Amino acid sequence: MKNYTITVNGNVYDVVVEEGTGVAAPAAAPKAAPKAAPKAAPKAAPAGGAGAVKIEAGAAGKVFKVEASVGQAVKKGDTVVILEAMKMEIPVVAPQDGTVASIDVAVGDPVEAGAVLATLN
Repeated sequence: MKNYTITVNGNVYDVVVEEGTGVAAPAAAPKAAPKAAPKAAPKAAPAGGAGAVKIEAGAAGKVFKVEASVGQAVKKGDTVVILEAMKMEIPVVAPQDGTVASIDVAVGDPVEAGAVLATLN
């Protein structure tokens, strides 16, 4: 064990750190993953049949805004969904020209990296 004194914004904290336990990080990761994974999985399944081209999240975050609607024609680079991650708005764009076949998320939904957000035909 190591003892540290840390000052944050003028507040002093005495911290004891155990080396080599690795308990805190693995315990937190499994709790977070199952909450987001079940929501993303059911939405990803219908997307496979809805459109041939999947539009996937590049990073984990929360759906901030849905810019496109089903049936709308989009060009390569047009914003389809905007994600919020770490107080930043991240546009998710159409990878090619097409028509939006499905929108598989709603505003406020948490998404993991790689989750299908929408599909194109």
